[in-house]
Amino acid sequence: MRIAVAFTGPSNSGKTTAIEKIAKKLINDYKIVIVKNDPKDKAKFDIEGKDSYKFYKTGAEVVITSPTRTTFFSHRKKELKDIVNMVNDFDIMLVEGLKTLPLPRIAIFRGKIDESYFGFIKAVAIDESIDKKSIPENIDILNLNDIDSIIDWIFKNAKEV
Repeated sequence: MRIAVAFTGPSNSGKTTAIEKIAKKLINDYKIVIVKNDPKDKAKFDIEGKDSYKFYKTGAEVVITSPTRTTFFSHRKKELKDIVNMVNDFDIMLVEGLKTLPLPRIAIFRGKIDESYFGFIKAVAIDESIDKKSIPENIDILNLNDIDSIIDWIFKNAKEV
């Protein structure tokens, strides 16, 4: 089994927190990979002056390996199949952002709904601050505070990759 699902939503809606909770709950039984989008290209990969920073700044594809981890820095855009092939050894892929990837998608909303997401999501994860009546009938409604129900939805709806 290799499945993938994506999470989307406005900034500070709780996407990262939800993915973190899901990963922590599943990590003992499954190989989890998390893919995060950086749409504004502001993530810092390393500290200026360090070798990996210098290597990345050359424009090359960079792999840093150590006894406990391997880190891959790329300057090239990756499609879903590229990411799947690169990571390869996983059971569940959790993607934050990347609206263009063809994956079942859960939107996370707190405080207010952004209806512009309705066209490309299959579910919403919301808390009590959202009126459920404002969600179209064809979109599943999940409780943002019930990680087990979100995990159940993932196993029923995620895309095999």
